[in-house]
Amino acid sequence: QVQLAESGGGLVQAGGSLRLSCAASGRTFSRYTMGWFRQAPGKEREFVAAITWNDFSTHYADSVKGRFTISRDNTKNTVYLQMSSLKPEDTAVYYCNCANFWGQGTQVTVSS
Repeated sequence: QVQLAESGGGLVQAGGSLRLSCAASGRTFSRYTMGWFRQAPGKEREFVAAITWNDFSTHYADSVKGRFTISRDNTKNTVYLQMSSLKPEDTAVYYCNCANFWGQGTQVTVSS
């Protein structure tokens, strides 16, 4: 069992920045690829970014490349999503993912 808890969401103006955090517990966090997904109202959940457990290689959705950065700190069992140059279309609930487990989500709202 894995417990994931996201934090750091909020309301920000277009062009602004936010950093999301996801604290994991319950398993060997360092041995899992971690990911961020998001779901906007009326839309399906979509992939945002992922980071592997061994070489920390990263992968991004085309829509966020160059603006978002995923990172992890295995000593703190935490994965981060640094979001910059935010756009109104980034508005969504952001979810942390590990294997088949999901956090409760954190709302990000970008105003124009």
